Amino acid sequence: MSPTDTNDPGTNGTGASALTNAVSRRHVLQLFGIAGVGAAGIGSLTACSPSTPNSNNEGGGKSGGEFHGAYPYQLPPKGHFNLAAGVTDGIQASNSPYFDLVYPSAGMYYWADKKWEWMMAESGQLDEATKTYTLKLRSGLKWSDDKPVTSKDVVSTFNLRWLLRQQDWTFLSDVSAKDDTTVVFTIGTPSTVLERYILRAGILPDSVYGEWATKAEALRKAKTSLDSPEGKKLNGDFQKFRPENPVVSGPFNFDPKTMTNAQMTLVKNDKGLFADKVGFSKVIIYNGETSDITPVVMNKDVDYATHGFAVASEKTLQGSGFRILRPPVYSGPSLVFNYTTHPELADAKVRQAIAYVLDRNENGTVALGDSGKPCKFMAGFSDILVPDWISDADQKKLQAYEKDEAKATQLLQEAGWKKTGGKWTLPNGKPAAYDIKFPTEFADWNPAATNAADQLNKFGFNITKRGITFTQLNPDVLAGKFDIAIQGWGASNHPHPYFAFVQDLYTFNYVIAANSGGKGMNFPLNQTTSAGPIDLKAVVDKSAQGLNVDEQKKNITAAAMAFNELLPIIPLWERYGNNPALEGTRVAKFPADDDPILKNAPYADNFVIMGMYSGKVAPA
Repeated sequence: MSPTDTNDPGTNGTGASALTNAVSRRHVLQLFGIAGVGAAGIGSLTACSPSTPNSNNEGGGKSGGEFHGAYPYQLPPKGHFNLAAGVTDGIQASNSPYFDLVYPSAGMYYWADKKWEWMMAESGQLDEATKTYTLKLRSGLKWSDDKPVTSKDVVSTFNLRWLLRQQDWTFLSDVSAKDDTTVVFTIGTPSTVLERYILRAGILPDSVYGEWATKAEALRKAKTSLDSPEGKKLNGDFQKFRPENPVVSGPFNFDPKTMTNAQMTLVKNDKGLFADKVGFSKVIIYNGETSDITPVVMNKDVDYATHGFAVASEKTLQGSGFRILRPPVYSGPSLVFNYTTHPELADAKVRQAIAYVLDRNENGTVALGDSGKPCKFMAGFSDILVPDWISDADQKKLQAYEKDEAKATQLLQEAGWKKTGGKWTLPNGKPAAYDIKFPTEFADWNPAATNAADQLNKFGFNITKRGITFTQLNPDVLAGKFDIAIQGWGASNHPHPYFAFVQDLYTFNYVIAANSGGKGMNFPLNQTTSAGPIDLKAVVDKSAQGLNVDEQKKNITAAAMAFNELLPIIPLWERYGNNPALEGTRVAKFPADDDPILKNAPYADNFVIMGMYSGKVAPA
């Protein structure tokens, strides 16, 4: 249920002046995390290696036992091994935590410490004067076919990312190999988020993808548009490319022979990155959404899962010996409105009234127990991150929208609504009747929608609940086939608020819905607030551009203030993981509840995967 970043941040950059008039070099290096994590890093000390594994573990061999996880995947023949980001129906999505065990990226990030852990790379360096970012790969890395990992693999990976419209190329203008282990990224539009795009891209083998990457590079350097016939054809042809045997650089590889609809096996690749530090010889991944995975977890066949489990299931798991890990997800469910078919909802007073009607603490508790926490700031991005970007004085201006039915009544009456016989009618006299669509299979979003509908009905709305399969919800919302729907707010894949605003304002709005021929909720981004007119798209786009953090904070604050007043969507609560973790069976232990690494978003820089790489998550 993590959001998909298909946004286009635009090109309204601050230009070269941002590099000379921005923050100090020291500030930029700290911001970019270039200082690394210090002596205790994954690749730096043998002290992080696991202890000698128990010879009784299931996996056997010199590395130890098995790790059992769970995440949805696509079984062949629909699922395939073209795992470039942006290709549909890959065996495993690139946002799966287990992707990092097969195709590791240059680095992984500690969200609490704001530092990078170097993985495939050993360093990265921003040069403000030349507008370049230089990545230095570790020496001696090998692919599973015994070929060396080189800068050519990185260049091919990023040329394919250009072909597949990945957002790094909003900020990049070129990528080239300086030598076998040095890659130079040329920056077109400076941005503090660019380094994350570079360091978190899974590196693919040129030996498999090189032919396509070469064709993509030729189009890119010829400045051929991806919307041209040549661009569309190459993109379409590459989408059909189906490699047969995965060549990987991680400590594990796929085992296609043993893959079933129920589970797949990742087997140890001794040539892979930090393979000597990883204490497991196999990773078993069980397939499915929450309803499929719950009984498998209950049976203790899974050591760790990131699904949103029902409150009753969580209590049963706790009673049977599971720890429940609660990392912040930095996002959650929200109410999304169709402004085309229901223009009465365009009045901000109506949306504010709905926010005042809802007891969001009750909604979160019903849906996800202790892991559903109401937003304090209603700023459009995670409460955890707000103090990093918005001043104390401005935080006090943000309305919390705590339940207040009298205030809701006043606002609806000011908007021209009337209440007769306990039911609300619109200014045109029609009843306030709406369907609410939600994904039936999501054990947290389903009860969240049901509870919200019940609360609104009790207040006098006429809400009809429409549970549909989760695969149909997004297409319906993008096409505008809904009244009210449950969709995600915030972003769990990146700590910068820009990505949260993209999810809130672009993903299910006309900005991105146009890609599929629809308008989505069709909320205009040119608005007027109590502070005056605001172009939300321009403000959001600028919030990620340049290297001047103070300028970014101004735009983020402006966007947050506007979001808080306008409530284009209404966040119901902020999700924290309720991740079951089984200790002592196959896994010795997971990070302690007070370990700062539990601030990492589980769908971005997963702390269990990072622990496996360091040897801190080891066999029992």
